[in-house]
Amino acid sequence: MSGPLSHLTVLDLSRVLAGPWCTQLFADLGATVIKIERPGAGDDTRAWGPPYLKDAAGHDTSEAAYYLSCNRGKLSVAVDFTTADGQRIVRDLAQQADVLVENYKVGGLSKYGLDYASIAALNPRLVYASITGFGQNGPYADRAGYDFIIQGMSGFMSVTGERDDLPGGGPQKAGIAITDLMTGMFATVAIQAALAHRDRTGQGQWIDTCLFDSAVAMMAVMNMNYLVTGTPPGRAGNAHQNIVPYQAFACADGHVILAVGNDGQFAKFCEVADRRAWATDKRFAKNADRVRHRATLVPLVAEVMKTRTQRAWLGALEVEGVPCGPINRLDQVFADPHLVARGLRMELPHPSAGTVPQVGTPIRFSATPPDYGRAPPLLGEHTSVVLRERLGMDAEGLDALAARGVIGVRP
Repeated sequence: MSGPLSHLTVLDLSRVLAGPWCTQLFADLGATVIKIERPGAGDDTRAWGPPYLKDAAGHDTSEAAYYLSCNRGKLSVAVDFTTADGQRIVRDLAQQADVLVENYKVGGLSKYGLDYASIAALNPRLVYASITGFGQNGPYADRAGYDFIIQGMSGFMSVTGERDDLPGGGPQKAGIAITDLMTGMFATVAIQAALAHRDRTGQGQWIDTCLFDSAVAMMAVMNMNYLVTGTPPGRAGNAHQNIVPYQAFACADGHVILAVGNDGQFAKFCEVADRRAWATDKRFAKNADRVRHRATLVPLVAEVMKTRTQRAWLGALEVEGVPCGPINRLDQVFADPHLVARGLRMELPHPSAGTVPQVGTPIRFSATPPDYGRAPPLLGEHTSVVLRERLGMDAEGLDALAARGVIGVRP
């Protein structure tokens, strides 16, 4: 494997999304990621379908699309660490690792001797990252964390969705598990920082990151709007709380997102819309005034937007440098020439399906590009090779462990 992190080994004891999202990024950047899974079952998301990846005959494989989204580039080692032999295997692998990522409930791994204190005693250079719903301490620490629940508890859903006084108003979650994904990203940053500290001091450490903290932190501007004013912001639909006009508008044959970020852009929009008087109207000339007079301006903009087609608006606004865009379905996204030019979609060889579609990392390097040499693995696909090469096990020993159900191996 190549890539900027090709010198690292990551032991991945995580499942579902937040942890696997973190470790997939490490794999993309060249790290050797060893994914520990339950023999016979594996990561829960392998079965979170349909849809499933299809084989050459058009039949469902055992790999759900959900699992395929966040496990690229990893080595799957099936080990039952509820057994003494399985625990020994994981501890031996941890002694050779730079990073361990887990997302079990608080204290869940201590009974297996796989908690931070136990592993750090064997490998004090290890960076051990725990991802939970609510963190290692606090009154909610023992609760299981689910993205949907965290979106509600963190305030995210209080500002997401149509206004309560309009049809369809009320709380709305994001269309993706955004708190899982953000927690995975925060964990990735934290691990890199801890590795930088280790490089200077030789000492690893324990990272505590959770969905709840991440979700509250990502509220960003909404947090400050509340903390500065003392008034909790409400739902605003597609509108921006601090900028006007900055929302989706219906046009003659679809919708256009209009994202006027400053007063100069607003003046240019007024030119394109043939409403020049708005740019000098004292109610609208400055953004602060537009925010205060939102209820007056937005209906005026909505009325004029309906007079032209989406294509006409986009063409005219883009020429003048007014930020705007369409609302695409995913088929339109993947047909977009810019996405094609950026190479975001790709295909990787897959043993069951021939190839598997993937979406690459959005990170670009001039000298150490991401490495996409390995598709999301089959369950236990690499058990034998990893245990042979890293722990020196022979075929007889592997067969004995497999016979007792300690490990799962593929033929």
